[in-house]
Amino acid sequence: HFGSSLRASSHPPRLDRRGPRQTCRVSPAMAKKAADSAMEPFGDQSPGCEPYWYQGFPSAYYGPSHVEFRRKCREFVQQEIVPNLEGWLEKRQVYPVDLHAKALARGLPTAGLAKDTQSRYPKEIVPEGGFDALHELIYLDELAAAGPGGAMGQCGINSMALPPVLFAGSPDVQAQVVDDVIAGRRNISLAISEPSAGSDVAAIRATAKREGDHYRVNGQKKWITGGHMADFFTLAVRTGGPGGQGVSLLLVDRRTPGIEIRKMETQFDTCHGTTFITFDNAMVPVSNLIGQEGAGFRYLLLNFNHERLVISVGTCRFARLCYSEALKYSMRRKTFGKELCEHQMIRWKLGEMLRQIEALHDCNERVAFQYKSGVPDSRLGAQAALLKVMASKTFEYCAREASQVFGGASVVREGPGRVVERLYREVRASAIPGGSEEVLLDLAARQAIAGARKFESAEQSKL
Repeated sequence: HFGSSLRASSHPPRLDRRGPRQTCRVSPAMAKKAADSAMEPFGDQSPGCEPYWYQGFPSAYYGPSHVEFRRKCREFVQQEIVPNLEGWLEKRQVYPVDLHAKALARGLPTAGLAKDTQSRYPKEIVPEGGFDALHELIYLDELAAAGPGGAMGQCGINSMALPPVLFAGSPDVQAQVVDDVIAGRRNISLAISEPSAGSDVAAIRATAKREGDHYRVNGQKKWITGGHMADFFTLAVRTGGPGGQGVSLLLVDRRTPGIEIRKMETQFDTCHGTTFITFDNAMVPVSNLIGQEGAGFRYLLLNFNHERLVISVGTCRFARLCYSEALKYSMRRKTFGKELCEHQMIRWKLGEMLRQIEALHDCNERVAFQYKSGVPDSRLGAQAALLKVMASKTFEYCAREASQVFGGASVVREGPGRVVERLYREVRASAIPGGSEEVLLDLAARQAIAGARKFESAEQSKL
C-alpha cells in the first residue's frame, strides 16, 4: 500500500499549514476489486521484461479471451520459431511458409486482425465475443518476443496488403485471394514504394494504361517486403494525372508474364526479406482494379494507420528485449570490483530505457483500444503517426544504451551481446518503413494546425 511505503520511509513526515500529511488508505472493497482484476503472472517475472499485465497487475483492456490467446501465441512461438530461428538465419533461409497454416490450426491469425479481416477467420478459432485489436497487439508482441529475424513476418505483411482488398475490392477480386491467404495457403504483399518515391506515395511513377479489358503495367517497385513469398500484390499504379488523384490499386498475380522479382540484401538479419520488382508490359485484367480508379491513394492513407500500429507493437517488444538483455547482463558482469548494476550510471540507463518502453506500450494499447472501440481510421492519422515515431525513437535509444551496457560484447555477432548486436541493426527498419519519422511528425503537426484553425474559426463564429 502507498501508506505502507510512507511509513517505511526513514524521513519524518513533512508538515504544512494543514498539519501532518495523511497517509493514503485503500478500502477493503477497493483492494478486493483490484485483486479480482489482477492477471495471473505469465512469462518472465523480472520487472520490465514483460508488460505489466503479464506480471500480475490489473488491466482495463484484457479479459479471459486475451489471456487464453496469449497462451496460444507464446506456445506457438516457443515450439515452432525459437528452436529454429537461429538456423534459418545462419543458413540465410526463408522461414517455411507452412508455418502460416500451422498457426491457423492453433487458433492464430495469418493476416492480422484489422477490422475488415477479423470476421474472415474460421469460426472455430474465433474467441467468444470475437477478435479485436487487442488480440492483434498480443499476437504481434508475442511474435516479436522470439527476437529479431523476421520469422512469420509475412503474416504482418498480409495484414497490411489484404485490408484494401477487403474494404474496396469487388467480390470477384476478393475471391481470388482472401480465403487462401486466411487459410495460410497463399500470401500477398503491398507494392507501393519505388526507387524515386518512398514516403511520398503520391509521386509514384509505375503506370497502368488501359488497353481494352486489361491494364498494361510498367515500372519498378523497391523495398517490397515479402515480395519473394507473395502470390499476389496489392499494387499502387498511376492510372491518371500527377498527384494522389491519379493513383489506383490493382490486385496482381505474381505469375503474370512480365514480372521479375529480386530479393535484396539488407542491413539486418532476416529469414523473411525485401525485394525489388520490375513490371515490364505486364497485362493485368481491368476486373482486378481494387475499388474505384483514382481512389487508390485514399485507400492507402486509411490503410497506413493500421500498418503503423503493426510496426509499433513489434518495435516496442524489440526495445523491451534490449532492456531485458541489458538488465540481466548487468547483474552478471563485474567491473571495477562490483556488478555493472551497482554503478549508478548503468542503473540510470536501465531506468530510462524502462520509462520509455512502458510509455510506448501504454500508447500501443491506447491506439489499439481506439480501433476496438470503432474509431474510424480517418480520425487516427496523427495518433498512428506519432505512435510509430515514438516506437522507433524508443527502440533506437534502447538499442544504443543496451549496447553501451554490453560494451565490446555488443559489436560482435557472437557471445553474450549477439542479440543486442542484431537488434541494433534492426533500428532503421523500424524508423523508415511505413513512413519516415520526419514525414510522420510533419503529418501530425499539419493535422494539429488544421484542427486548431478550424476550432478557432468555429469559436470566432459564435461571437
